[in-house]
Amino acid sequence: MGEVKKIESFIVDHDKIEPGIYISRTDGDLITYDIRTRKPNAGKYMDNITMHTVEHMFATYVRNSDIGNKVIYFGPMGCQTGFYLIVKDTQPQKVLETVKSVLAQIINHKGEVFGASRKECGNYKNLSLEPCIEECKNYLEVLNSKTEVDFKYE
Repeated sequence: MGEVKKIESFIVDHDKIEPGIYISRTDGDLITYDIRTRKPNAGKYMDNITMHTVEHMFATYVRNSDIGNKVIYFGPMGCQTGFYLIVKDTQPQKVLETVKSVLAQIINHKGEVFGASRKECGNYKNLSLEPCIEECKNYLEVLNSKTEVDFKYE
């Protein structure tokens, strides 16, 4: 097999990453966003129920947004500190606006978690709206506290 090349996300010094939104990589017209809701290696990780519920809620709302037809993927990072959002051919500022809008929709959501049935999900009992809303509130606060976002890791 020869020498194994590191993937781009392993090249970044995770001890220097703060909560925020970053461009993790660009592949042609596809941009992978690092939706970093928590500081890596800080000991405060998302539990599975929070990650799973944010995944359901965010994926549904973002695919119903005005960039929904350009969303390729949204899902959790295995390290439990954020999510990846892959979007096709969309300006970063528009993605940021959409992320903020989606977070606000989740925070204000009334009713059941999207996809919370046996037919729709392989672990449907592992969903809870309250911790999801708390995660989204905290993350929206982080994004709103930044006067300028350059989408680059420090």
